[in-house]
Amino acid sequence: MDEKKLFQIGDVAKMFQLSAGTLRHYERLGILHPEYIDSETGYRYYSIRQFEVLTNIRYLRALDMPLEQIAEFVHNRDLDLIENTLLKHKEIVEQKKSELEAIGRKIEHRLVQIRDARHSNLEQIKLLTTEACRLVWIKDSVKWKSYLSLEHSIRRLEKHQKVPLTFQGKVGVGICKENLYLGKYDRYDVVFIILDDEDTYEGEIDSIEPGLCISMRFQGSHDKAPTHYQKMLQYIKAEKLEIIGFSRELNLIDNVLSSDPKQYVTEIRIPVRRVY
Repeated sequence: MDEKKLFQIGDVAKMFQLSAGTLRHYERLGILHPEYIDSETGYRYYSIRQFEVLTNIRYLRALDMPLEQIAEFVHNRDLDLIENTLLKHKEIVEQKKSELEAIGRKIEHRLVQIRDARHSNLEQIKLLTTEACRLVWIKDSVKWKSYLSLEHSIRRLEKHQKVPLTFQGKVGVGICKENLYLGKYDRYDVVFIILDDEDTYEGEIDSIEPGLCISMRFQGSHDKAPTHYQKMLQYIKAEKLEIIGFSRELNLIDNVLSSDPKQYVTEIRIPVRRVY
């Protein structure tokens, strides 16, 4: 065999911007065997005619095609086979593209929420109209100590979820209307998750229509909430409003996003209607 027409594995790796380890991996998988292996040194050599195969492998890998499918094509070069393989792979790529776009939108939602929270007007009670939203919730008596207090409830809500829904600013707690009027602010009655438009949920979803609510943001976490509930109930009484549902209390920024307690922001919303 004329070794002048052969190239050592290191040289081939450099030419194709691969590692020697990658070429050995292709060999182990049976995708591409060296043209010649020196029995004494174990050195591996490749021929020029194998360069076209390597070019095809690199192209298919650039398409993110699995090595198993590439091996099938390399050993059974057939026009119908490659066409069907590429069509199937295109479907996979389109699905991944859709998933990545959804992830991009979810990231944007969180960025908008964080930026909004960082520029909050704190300790101000506002009467506003909320946008429509979707949420899932369960009745659960929770006394707030830390985020661990919510773990059991969250696991119940996500019991059948393949993709987790929980993230900062999406998981909240609420106090039912009756306990709000009774001034029982030290224990929560509801744990909920707000769904993004991109989220799917394996279970019952509540669609909340736009409606009137009072809102207040304050520095701190759920443990600082009781005094703010008192102020909000005083406002409701003074403005002759009526509570029509459970409160929705969300940590917009807390120790998950920042180690600085001065940056923590929590929002309470209470749905109301005017009493004439």
